[in-house]
Amino acid sequence: MAERTASVEGVRRRNLGEVLRLVHEQGPQPRARITADTGLNRSTVADLVAALADAGLVAEREPDPTRRVGRPSPIVVPSDDVVVIAANPEVDALEVAAIALSGAVRARVREECRELLTPEQTADALARIVSGWRERDLKDARLVGAGLAVPGLVSLDGGVVRLAPHLHWEEAPVAAIVEARLDLPVVIGNDATLGARAEHLFGAAAGHRDVVYLNGGASGIGGGLIVDGRVVGGAGGYAGEWGRTRPGLLDDADRRTPEGALEDEVSRARLLAVLGLDAADDPTLADALAASGHPEVHAEVERQRRILATALANAVNVLNPSAIVLGGFLGMLVAADPAGFDAAVRGQALAPAAEELVVRAAGLAEDRLLIGAAEAAFAPLLADPLG
Repeated sequence: MAERTASVEGVRRRNLGEVLRLVHEQGPQPRARITADTGLNRSTVADLVAALADAGLVAEREPDPTRRVGRPSPIVVPSDDVVVIAANPEVDALEVAAIALSGAVRARVREECRELLTPEQTADALARIVSGWRERDLKDARLVGAGLAVPGLVSLDGGVVRLAPHLHWEEAPVAAIVEARLDLPVVIGNDATLGARAEHLFGAAAGHRDVVYLNGGASGIGGGLIVDGRVVGGAGGYAGEWGRTRPGLLDDADRRTPEGALEDEVSRARLLAVLGLDAADDPTLADALAASGHPEVHAEVERQRRILATALANAVNVLNPSAIVLGGFLGMLVAADPAGFDAAVRGQALAPAAEELVVRAAGLAEDRLLIGAAEAAFAPLLADPLG
């Protein structure tokens, strides 16, 4: 009897998670649609929604009064008041946001960094920021966790940053350090892997089951890989380090470094330098690239596009994705001539492998890494909403 009770309770917990995940990922849903999508009966869905509402995770709204056909169904809405903290420490800035279960961004800040932050300094900064929010923006919110998108290799359990070379973090127990300062459960993930997850759920890769994602940021190029709808981490969780691959350079005159690693050749710093800007000007990089008519700027953009196209063609031949999504400054390189870049990738890939391919800039813009970090922080709640 005890085993049967445990089994029934386990099924109920999974069903609660399925309903909560549905409204979290797809937004407000009529209860009738939840019934259809989950395959559960109406009374079961009504009971599950009531339990989630009692826990403050969802609310029910009256149906659209203009809907006159069929039986009106209440709308189940994810909460704006259940919130996680998402952060992205980079070499030039710390970005932090408070993101609700509904997807609403309740608060956000970017703090520029003159020097690299240590894990302890990052934790102190987060504690200061979140403390202020708890007194103002998040005064009535329920904080359930925090997620950090880190430009480096992260242990499978999401607790230790094994190596973040640009931040000079190595074997750093970042989750424990931040947990002690925030008094919240914390999970860490590779920034690009989390970005891939966010774009797959809500952005340019939505609807695609096989995706290659590359993120170009201040610390280089990272990436994520989604195969058959699942994020691939590899044996140790370190898959997707596209920046350290070495694509063939079709023209040796394009080479700028002896080793030819992708992130050393295709580089935000090189774009800033040719424009005469520094890291503090990075938010204006897209506008500066679009406005510049200088031949030297055009030549550098085209050089980087050629190398990036070769790297992506290799990915197409090996992995046969249906979508390649490029975030950060890589998206800016595509935007310079989307059709020409698409043709450059296809021209170096096997034609059958590229038949279903689309190449797109990230759809979530500067929010992609923070949204990915938030999803990592929400994962335990979605798995067991009442646990």
